[in-house]
Amino acid sequence: MRLLSVNLGRPKSVPYTDNPQGVTGIDKRPVEGPVRVAAPGPKGVAGSGLAGDAVCDLRHHGGDDQAVYAVAREDLDDWERELGRTLEHGAFGENLTTEGLDVSGARIGERWRIGPTVVLEVTGGRIPCRTFQGHLGEKGWVRRFTQKAATGAYLRVIEPGEIRAGDAIEIVHVPDHEVTARMEFQATTTHRELLPRLLEAEDALHAETRAAVHKYLAKYGD
Repeated sequence: MRLLSVNLGRPKSVPYTDNPQGVTGIDKRPVEGPVRVAAPGPKGVAGSGLAGDAVCDLRHHGGDDQAVYAVAREDLDDWERELGRTLEHGAFGENLTTEGLDVSGARIGERWRIGPTVVLEVTGGRIPCRTFQGHLGEKGWVRRFTQKAATGAYLRVIEPGEIRAGDAIEIVHVPDHEVTARMEFQATTTHRELLPRLLEAEDALHAETRAAVHKYLAKYGD
């Protein structure tokens, strides 16, 4: 398992973003050399966990529980075959493009060591949005991405440090439950009846997902 690329975005004005300022950092490109990774701070105030990476809409992106976004190269390859087009590293707006790692199938709370120092922890899947659809230019993309549920994974920073393309990835902790990034995504989108099952991973869930689970339980019970 290894890190194929580290991808950073710069603010870009586009016509398709929900951001009131009309800018997005989704167009992320591979960079050479080491990149510093650290917990950025609370959502709504802080952006990316990667130095030099732009997060332009702090309402929906960035913060400690969404500090880093990873996508498996294998999933990009699968989409290439389905869409009939090339998808470069970073095409989904991911910070990390990986090889040999089932990113969407990673368990919430699973920890990865990347390179000699950085440790990241899986918090959940990625919800597609209008900006993502506009960036790819694929009609009906939000629906297609949701149906496939190959979501990639958001991660929080447990141990900061530097990473670079080519770094080895090691899974250093696997929680004793079956709640994956894919399941978390499905529970919060198309299969809300799965929300109670997410409690198995409650302590490691994204804060917004925890709130959604408890709201569901208060209304419907378990």
